Amino acid sequence: MIESKYLKDSIQNIKQLFAIPALRKFETKNLGKMLRLSKVRRYENGEIIIKEGDIDPWFYFILSGKVRIEKDGVTISTISKTGEIFGEMRILDRLSRSASVYAEEETICLAVNTAATDRLPSDDETANFLLLLYKVFAEYLSIRLRLANEELVETKKQLEILAEKIK
Repeated sequence: MIESKYLKDSIQNIKQLFAIPALRKFETKNLGKMLRLSKVRRYENGEIIIKEGDIDPWFYFILSGKVRIEKDGVTISTISKTGEIFGEMRILDRLSRSASVYAEEETICLAVNTAATDRLPSDDETANFLLLLYKVFAEYLSIRLRLANEELVETKKQLEILAEKIK
């Protein structure tokens, strides 16, 4: 992994964050706060980004590339859409990482350190910023839960068909 220093909340950097669909709802001052908690990380193909079972304060936005999400050695999903979030479940539930994430090709991420809130100006601003982040997380989790439900229903239908064939 190659990692930048913490980013500065410059106009140029804030404009680049508007390219991430989930962040378009944020006000400029909140994007500046996110930048102060963020680093750009570059991963090589096959490199681990998150290890299942670890405890760390980072979540990620894909800027470019592709990642594979794996649980107990089984691939759950791959994501490659610019702005897609991963690593957010650990931030929400404060449990250990539930899955591993690997770069599937050279991948660049915006890594946000939620433990670095001392880099933000005041407690009130920190609370407001975190509420905005949780709203973004909730939207992504809702989409993923709907997809998981569809996959579960399809799998159950296929199992019923197989069970009928066996009888």
